[in-house]
Amino acid sequence: MRILDELGLEGERVHRVGGKDLCDLLALTSGALTDLKKRGIAVHLGHDAYDLAATVRAYVQHLRGVASGRGGEEQTVNLTAERARLAREQADAVALKNAALRGELVPAADVSREWFEVLRKVRAGVLAVPSRVRAALPQLTAAEVAVLDAEIRATLEGLAHGDH
Repeated sequence: MRILDELGLEGERVHRVGGKDLCDLLALTSGALTDLKKRGIAVHLGHDAYDLAATVRAYVQHLRGVASGRGGEEQTVNLTAERARLAREQADAVALKNAALRGELVPAADVSREWFEVLRKVRAGVLAVPSRVRAALPQLTAAEVAVLDAEIRATLEGLAHGDH
């Protein structure tokens, strides 16, 4: 670790330390150090330079506040919001479990399988229309029945691709 001793403008001794060394010393990530800098806890002196003593004092004071529950209004609001979110998630989980126990929920795979079968039967029935029409109307020519068949198939193909 590299610490530079300097004299400040007021004649006080300043211990200058780089960001990486400060992260190593306080067991922080660089992102956490950036957050501490933004909140005024890490005392930034310039490019990759921090006041070691002032930063450690402020960080210890910050940790004491967090430990005693006096982490500040923002932390209290965040903690309250997180607790509320957790309570909502737990309530949702219990509601889903109860609905499943009452048989009100159906697995998505079962629904998908059933719809596939229904639509397969609808498709087969629609494709049988031209031959049923030909049987009911024998005066239709094979060409007219073929046009009807082609239109039905085109419509089904379009529906399959989301065109209709």
